Amino acid sequence: MPRKPAVPMTAAERDRRRLALAFNLSLGFVGLLVVIFALQPRLPVSAMAVAPRELSGLLGLLTAPLLHGSIAHLAANATALLILGTLAGSVYPRATLRALPLMWLGSGLGAWLLGEEGTRHLGASGVTHGLMFMVTTLGLLRRDRPSIAAGMIVMLFYGGSVLTVLPHGDGISWQSHLGGAIAGVISAFLFRRLDPQAPRKRYSWEVEDDARASSGDRDGLEPEVPDEVPVLWRRGKDDGARGKVLPFPERPQTPPE
Repeated sequence: MPRKPAVPMTAAERDRRRLALAFNLSLGFVGLLVVIFALQPRLPVSAMAVAPRELSGLLGLLTAPLLHGSIAHLAANATALLILGTLAGSVYPRATLRALPLMWLGSGLGAWLLGEEGTRHLGASGVTHGLMFMVTTLGLLRRDRPSIAAGMIVMLFYGGSVLTVLPHGDGISWQSHLGGAIAGVISAFLFRRLDPQAPRKRYSWEVEDDARASSGDRDGLEPEVPDEVPVLWRRGKDDGARGKVLPFPERPQTPPE
């Protein structure tokens, strides 16, 4: 039986497919965090967290984002990962895939370099800050409609989280937030051209203007270009002369049809 030729997907279908894939991957990662949180009583959490400026604490660069200190901590990061992961993965799938390792390691490095000795840092909030800053920076760099819309959505939901990259004493690891944010900004500059920009929609009047400009035709109500406007007043060579008014040239009369 002959096979029917594959029908190419429309742009809307590709967008829906990319959105569904990004959501499913983000949801799968959140599910992994839930499973690890359930197993944490049996895991060496202290050894898997980031210990600032301790060689043994470097292991936490790989494992700390998988751990959480409480259900509220896990719920806050899971919600942010689901929203930001879906948004970044659907608008910038290639850039997000390459940026995630930088954000993962950047959040741990920020905690390891800037954290206080004797403390332990864990949680995926550094990765969420990396996604937030990457999407916002890409909106400023690319300035197409999807990028601007994604940046505005991030600022609407998480604009207040920008201040959490600054030092404060409420037990939140601002060091990992700062490391993830820096990694997100660097990723935006490095990978801003990986995802092709959608062609800008051209409106009907733009198409008509281009067509008239290429053909040289003008509407009867449009003024002529400045080079073709006749001079109305011309001064004489002597500064004291009043000059004279020049008449408009007569337009050729079009015979009636």
